[in-house]
Order: sequence, then C-alpha cells, then structure tokens
Amino acid sequence: MSSILKKSTTPLFPQDQLYSLRSLNTPMAGKILARWLLGMGLVFILILFLPWQQNIHGTGQVTALSPSNRPQTIQTIIAGRIQDWKVQEGQFVEKGDTIAIISEVKEKYFDPKMLLRLREIIDSKEKGLASKELKAKALKRQINALEDGMNIKVEQSKAKLEAERVRFNNAKNQYERNKKLFEAGNIPLTKFQDIEYKYQGSEADFISAEIEIDRVQADALDKINKAESDLNNTMAEQFETQADLSKLQNEYVNMEIRSQQYFILAPQAGQVVKATKAGIGETMKEGESICSIMPLSTDVAVEMYVKAMDLPLISRGRNVRIEFDGFPALQFSGWPSISVGSFGGTVEVIDVVNTHPGEFRILVVPDSSDISWPKQIRVGSGTKSWVMLDSVPVWYELWRQLNGFPASLYAEPSSDKPGSKKAKKDTEASAV
Repeated sequence: MSSILKKSTTPLFPQDQLYSLRSLNTPMAGKILARWLLGMGLVFILILFLPWQQNIHGTGQVTALSPSNRPQTIQTIIAGRIQDWKVQEGQFVEKGDTIAIISEVKEKYFDPKMLLRLREIIDSKEKGLASKELKAKALKRQINALEDGMNIKVEQSKAKLEAERVRFNNAKNQYERNKKLFEAGNIPLTKFQDIEYKYQGSEADFISAEIEIDRVQADALDKINKAESDLNNTMAEQFETQADLSKLQNEYVNMEIRSQQYFILAPQAGQVVKATKAGIGETMKEGESICSIMPLSTDVAVEMYVKAMDLPLISRGRNVRIEFDGFPALQFSGWPSISVGSFGGTVEVIDVVNTHPGEFRILVVPDSSDISWPKQIRVGSGTKSWVMLDSVPVWYELWRQLNGFPASLYAEPSSDKPGSKKAKKDTEASAV
C-alpha cells in the first residue's frame, strides 16, 4: 500500500490551466505590495527615531539693521510750488544733491527782494540805535557836568555864607556894644541908628546867603532831574530799538533759512525710488512728502514676526534659516542640513513690545559662518524664516504636534546683556 502511495502520478492537466487551482495561489502583485508595505513600515519606524530640529516659523521682509539705512521719504519743510525737478526716479544721488526746486506760495514772502529790504531796515535800525547810544552818553556827561557845577556853586555859596556870617557876627557885636553906650547916653541917637541899620542889613545878607545855597541846589537838581529824565527816555527808546532790531534780525535769519529751503536736498546718498509729487507747478503743504529715497545700505537684515507664545524660546544669537522671495529653495525645517536654497542668519534684536497684536518682531542678521546672502535681495522683499531650537526624535515631535504642546527648551534663553562675556560664549556655542 505504501508503495502505491509513493508512486508518482502524472496530472491530466497543468495546474495553471485550471482556474480553481490558479485562484488558490497568492497573486504576484500582492506579494510585491506586501514587501513594499513592510519596507515602508520599517523605514517609517526608523524615521521615527531620527533626530528632528525643532523650530519656530515666521514670515517677514528684508530691511536694514540701522534705522538710518531704511527707506525714507523726503518732505518739504515749507509750503511751495514745484518749479523744477533735478533728478529722475531710479537715479542715484549723493548727500546734498538737489532733488527739486520749489517756489513761494505765501503772499508774505512773494517779494523777491525781501532779504535786501530787511537788511536795509536792519541797517537803519542799527544806525538809530547807535545815535541813541551816543545821545545817552552825552546826557550822562551832561549830568556829570551839572553835578560838578552844582557842587562848585554850592561851595561858592557856602563860602559866601561863611563871609556873611562873619560880617553878621561883627555887626551884631558892634550893635550890642553901641546899644549899651546909647542907653548910657554916651553916643547920639543918629549914630546908634546908623549902626542898627548896618546890623539889620548884615542880618538880611546872612539870611539871603543861606537861602542862596538852597536855591543853587534846587536849580542844579532841577536841571539834573531833567537830564536824567531825558536819559531814561533815551535808554527806553534804545532798549525798544534793540528789541525791534532783534526781531528784525530774527526775521532776517528765518527768511534767509527759508530761502534755502526752496532747494530740496538729498539727506544722504541713495537711490530715488518714487516721486510722490509729479509735474511742474504742483503745490505742496509743509511736511508733505515729495519723493522717497533708498539709502545705499550694506547692513541688510530680516525682520520676522513670531507668536507671543514662541517668544520665550528665542534668545539672541539663535541660528535662523531664511527663504527669500524669488530665490528657489527646498526647505526641510526639521533637517536644515539637507535643505537647499535657504540662507543662514542669527537673531540680533528681539523687540520688548509687540508690533502686531499677539506678534513680536525679531531682527535677523547674516550668519558670517554661512553662505553670504544674495546681493540681489531688495529691502521689502518677503521672507520665510525658521528659528532653530533643539533636536528631538521625530516621534516626539509628532506626538507634540498632535497634542499641541510647545517646543522643548533644554536651556533657558540667556538674559545677559548683549556684549557681555557670557552672551558672547552662548552666541559662539549656538553658532557651532
């Protein structure tokens, strides 16, 4: 029986010609698909354990690090009418080059010889002031002369008074002696009356000499007071003229400066970007923009905006990968080493207040250890940036993204001031 079982049999039909037998075999496409799925699963598992560079994404634009090198508008300080353009859009200008010339629109300044007329008025005022100064000096000399004359006359009157006093005393003594003699009957009445008359005349002269001193002083003081009044009036006129002269000089200087404002000059070297006022004869108000200029800046930077929740994770010196509009790039934010077309930068400035609601601005400068930024980039070009943080496994990053957790931070951002030794060490370490 066993020999019968071991005996081979020959099938009547090949198996591949029978549908039922053929349907029992696994299709070749299924085997290939199974192998691919198995391989992809293994690759996916391996990928889950690969390192992933955590990052913070933000958008922004190209700018200049220094505020003086950013695009600026040129305004007119005074109101005016465009008289002539000296430049064209796109033209490069140096500092101090004339961009445009404007003419006056205010009636007060229509006179083209206003500066000359103001100068003539100032000259006449200066001459009038000089004459008043001379008059004041003359009055001072007159007052001094009157005071000296008064002193001399008073001294003369005092000397005369003293002489009259001596005469009066002598006449008084003589009168008293002769009075006693007359009472004793030793002299006649006529002689006594003559002596009495001389005594009374001497007394009148003495009193007159005393009054003369007061009169001389009063006359001299009256003249002195009048001269001092004239001096005070002259000084008041002098001060008033000086005030008017100062106002005229101020007006002259203002007019001179205003005449210089008719020439609109370039504040610094740069390229004229756009004229906001066009044509000849168009009027402008004070402070109105006439054109914009782009300085020839070399300190390009990128301003990017990040969410407030991501700001504590960013510190000065962090590495950043940047995509510029117009430059093709293939960016793998988690694997920056295999990215193509992106450029490196470092965080230079972090704003302490929000620029947009819920967003903070960060300034990024070129990384000196990376490829130089393209020279063709222009201020205002859009950018996409990624601030690089720490490395974690891919599975952790997927789990974090699915749960909405914030990025991991193994080291606190340095709070040291820029320029300190510790800040420099942290910057060098992050760059490495």
